[in-house]
Amino acid sequence: MKKSVFLGALTVAGIIAGGASAATLDEVKARGKLNCGVTTGVPGFAEPDASGVWQGFDVAVCRAVAAAVLGDGNAVEFVPTTGKTRFTALASGEIDMLARNTTWTFSRDVDLKFEFTGVNYYDGQGFMVPKELGVASAKDLDGATVCIQTGTTTELNLADFFRANGISYEPVPIETGAEAVQQYIAGACDVYTTDASALAAQRANFEDPSAHVLLPEIVSKEPLGPLVRHGDNEWADIVRWTLNALITAEELGVTSVNLEELSAGTENPEINRLLGTEGDLGGMLGLDAGWAKAAIGVAGNYGEIFEQNIGAATPIGLARGLNAQWTDGGLIYSPPFR
Repeated sequence: MKKSVFLGALTVAGIIAGGASAATLDEVKARGKLNCGVTTGVPGFAEPDASGVWQGFDVAVCRAVAAAVLGDGNAVEFVPTTGKTRFTALASGEIDMLARNTTWTFSRDVDLKFEFTGVNYYDGQGFMVPKELGVASAKDLDGATVCIQTGTTTELNLADFFRANGISYEPVPIETGAEAVQQYIAGACDVYTTDASALAAQRANFEDPSAHVLLPEIVSKEPLGPLVRHGDNEWADIVRWTLNALITAEELGVTSVNLEELSAGTENPEINRLLGTEGDLGGMLGLDAGWAKAAIGVAGNYGEIFEQNIGAATPIGLARGLNAQWTDGGLIYSPPFR
């Protein structure tokens, strides 16, 4: 496994070195749509609805970038990727950005030559087991079979946790979240481990969610966020500041309800700069003055997007926790718009 991961890293780095473009913005404009890599399907984060329209927390980031650049949140081609294919898709130029529950790590940033443009969800790796297994702690899983998605930090964290606690496990390798759920429900593994948010999302779709337990241990830091290729700082700035616009809008009280009213001008200079009625922040990005207004107009601010897709009132039922604004004790924070 170590050898294959190493060779995969060399492949991705080689593609980037040979094919990185410094004109992603021009390519997206000429194409008339954004190619955005997403997961193959995680409820609440990214999955097509009954009509085939992609919905979710990560999907909303893609749509916000498309609106900022093209003025249309629907001008997106969603490209499903697995843990193994996502980095090659980004490195090769098949996609313009990746918004797919991907953890920001040193090696992905430095060695694989990707640029993470922020964190849209602070997560951690957890464990789910059938209630009937009678397990109260991940430390009680000695000898368990574990469904684990290959090509992910989850795979490495699992090995570290079991080794540190002197217990053993038998991996059941899978490629996608959907496959993991199928194998877990079928009893092919005792445990399913991945990001705690994804476990909660997938359990919400089970026939009987109460028959499955999320164990209390969170065994890693998983800062998840959108990423782009190294070598195109202008494009990275656009993706970064679009996410920051959604975050800042929540902090400043700019919502989908009052967006039009506030866009006429306010007494708050930062709101005015954000919405393009003061200064020239859009021009600095190579976009028009209303870029952030367009991004916010797709699905609202960060808090609205969270609550609509994965919040406490949804079947997934996630609390804000670390993903609350910094003013509310969380880690969500944007640099100032000035």
